[in-house]
Amino acid sequence: MKIIENTTEFYIEENTAAAIGKFDGFHRGHQKLLALLKQQQEKGMKTVVFTFVPSPAAFFSRDSVKELSTLNEKRRIFENAGVDYLIEYPFYQEIADMAPEVFVREVLVDRIHAKCVVAGEDVSFGKCGAGNYQLLRELAPDCGYQIILIEKVSYEGKEISSSYVREEVRKGNMELAAHLLGIPYHVGGEIIHGRQLGRTIGMPTVNLLPPEEKLLPPNGVYYSYVIFHGRDNEMPYYHKKLPSITNIGTKPTVDECSVMGVETYIYDFDRDVYGEEMAVYLLRFKRPEMRFDGVDALKMQMEKDIAEGKRYHRL
Repeated sequence: MKIIENTTEFYIEENTAAAIGKFDGFHRGHQKLLALLKQQQEKGMKTVVFTFVPSPAAFFSRDSVKELSTLNEKRRIFENAGVDYLIEYPFYQEIADMAPEVFVREVLVDRIHAKCVVAGEDVSFGKCGAGNYQLLRELAPDCGYQIILIEKVSYEGKEISSSYVREEVRKGNMELAAHLLGIPYHVGGEIIHGRQLGRTIGMPTVNLLPPEEKLLPPNGVYYSYVIFHGRDNEMPYYHKKLPSITNIGTKPTVDECSVMGVETYIYDFDRDVYGEEMAVYLLRFKRPEMRFDGVDALKMQMEKDIAEGKRYHRL
């Protein structure tokens, strides 16, 4: 997959099928859109996913915007899906003020060379988000592209959207979030050195420092599994689901700092994995984060959590 980033000056020569969107969370609706986009490859077109960086919501917000999917996670999703081009189009005020028709003609048609545009009913682009599916359809005959509409995907009568997924993650409803996403919600990153308290009490853990922009569920303990993302597959544990139990929070019993961390105990696993990339998939909320009266009380609770996790994972 070729990534076009940090520039508005590019040109794709091949005929393309393009999809526009934020793709935050990559839920079942996004997956349906991508499947239809991929069908166009069989007609000889290259596939293009177009997204703004930063997202318009993040650009206009005064506060930091938490994302379901980080930029690196999106890249991995689209690369694994076999997308040909990922365009991370820089978003700034001049782009925000671009007329919707100008965006279609100068970006979609002239630069991306789109012969097919796959879009959801709620697609928006251009100044004030005024560009929509209706405009794409109106301009299609003159601009020489086909338009394919993706109808909304619903779950139990409610339309699946990034906002819906975000709402459930914030509540800690990880099982429902997994239904909406098609896979469990996950947090990824590089494994870092923690305080190694778990190792001193016989329960070694691995630690991730989540990206600042990543949306996290409520602080607490979760049943989980992890996947290590090795590049060369030379280690036997790469790309396998390893059952685990995870704490999200600030470790209030052992540390007064407020830095958020993701600490995971992996069953029957004791390898030096510092510096490796790992994703933690959160399956079910177990209990909220707690402060204990010392390390001994913490150890007792961890032993209980680990035992209950074994039963959950049927180990």
